[in-house]
Amino acid sequence: MTGVYIGSRTSDSRQREYLDLEYANRHGLIAGATGTGKTVTLQGLAEGFSNAGVPVFMADVKGDLSGLCQPSDMQDFLVQRALDIGFSKEYKKQAFPVVFWDLFGKQGNPLRTTISEIGPLLLARILDLNDTQEGVLNIAFRVADEEGLLLLDLKDLQKLLVFMAENTSELTSDYGNVSKASIGAIQRRLLQLENEGGEKFFGETALELNDFLRTNEDGRGYINLLVADELMQSPGLYATFLLWLLSELFEELPEAGDLDKPKFVFFFDEAHLLFENAPKSLVQKIEQVVRLIRSKAVGIYFITQNPADIPDAILSQLGNRIQHALRSFTAKQRKMIKLAAQTYRENPDFKVEDAITDLGVGEALVSTLEKKGRPSIVQKTLIRPPSSKLGPADADFLRMYRASCPLAAKYSEMIDRRSAYEVLLERSENRRKADEEIQTTSTKNRGAASRSSARQTPVEAFLKSMARQLGSAVGKQLIRGILGALSRK
Repeated sequence: MTGVYIGSRTSDSRQREYLDLEYANRHGLIAGATGTGKTVTLQGLAEGFSNAGVPVFMADVKGDLSGLCQPSDMQDFLVQRALDIGFSKEYKKQAFPVVFWDLFGKQGNPLRTTISEIGPLLLARILDLNDTQEGVLNIAFRVADEEGLLLLDLKDLQKLLVFMAENTSELTSDYGNVSKASIGAIQRRLLQLENEGGEKFFGETALELNDFLRTNEDGRGYINLLVADELMQSPGLYATFLLWLLSELFEELPEAGDLDKPKFVFFFDEAHLLFENAPKSLVQKIEQVVRLIRSKAVGIYFITQNPADIPDAILSQLGNRIQHALRSFTAKQRKMIKLAAQTYRENPDFKVEDAITDLGVGEALVSTLEKKGRPSIVQKTLIRPPSSKLGPADADFLRMYRASCPLAAKYSEMIDRRSAYEVLLERSENRRKADEEIQTTSTKNRGAASRSSARQTPVEAFLKSMARQLGSAVGKQLIRGILGALSRK
């Protein structure tokens, strides 16, 4: 059988377990408690897909996967595992083509997208907005479209919100209630996102998906590794970025049908972050993408501690499963294990529910899709050792490797072209100048009128001079009477 070699059966090392490439786009699940071997399984699958010419995207949430770019150190326990599973003759150390990415641009090529590309739904998810605030954000995007304003980075959106706050009455009459309180709440969330480093994620040069779908000169698929140890401190940004990437793959890739191998495989580590506190509309969107994206020849693999972290509607679509050990310390955990066991095609040689808690480190229950898409009988499997370096790559080697990336020049420079911020700033400056001109003209007109009213005729000046010289009350009354008579005429 051709496919990605996962490992060999515990009961008989001659019986190997493979993930059939033809069904790799039917998605999958890697689950298990912390420390049970999920990362090694993930590394082995990435190697297998790469060798098969399939590009891969995966997140390195703990910094353990950078060793993919270096050959294995072939430690004794790895060599012994290869011997135990009948893999010793084929087991060789090997480095893989890796491209490092980093949303913050510190440990890899910067990963950017624009505000317009991510859209109001996902942005509201990042900012954790309520329904009212999300409604105002939708209006902001509508205003930008109608005004021809490009929303590329955070300052574009911030400037647009200032414009909306200054014109709430007009916007309310056109789009419904737009309150300054809601605008202020969005602005505060944007400021928080900016403080977390979000301003480096939004902007240009934006990611071109074709740069993820590359193979090297040997025909091996590139492993696109997202350095996510710092990003995990902002779990909302992490989850939303990966969901955006899935959506982009779904929207941009053409229909491909069932191929002999997928065009791309996407590993979503810490998958529970995607679904925690997610609104129903967002979960439905994810379900739709997972269901339909396989026709684009893309496989999605969720990695999480417990299958219960994944909503049932999505879990039911994950045909290839690798289940590491789960703990059963509480009644709730025992219930979840029972539910997980029921999703496998039973093996008469053991009880799945018991086996899940008895598995050792590096051992897993494996069930993959066979011909006609039927799930195989679940098997206890010893996972194969990785051919690349286990754990992080050497620091000095890693710095040189990243610096030599051919994509570095393309994404290193951040472009700031004319967009909403510059247009609205220019409009504001033009209004200010116009107001100043009006003010200057008004002041000149008032000054001219004042000077005109202050001028005296020769007769008025002569009479007032006489009044000052006379100085008596009678003289003043006389002068006032004459002046009054003159004014009435």
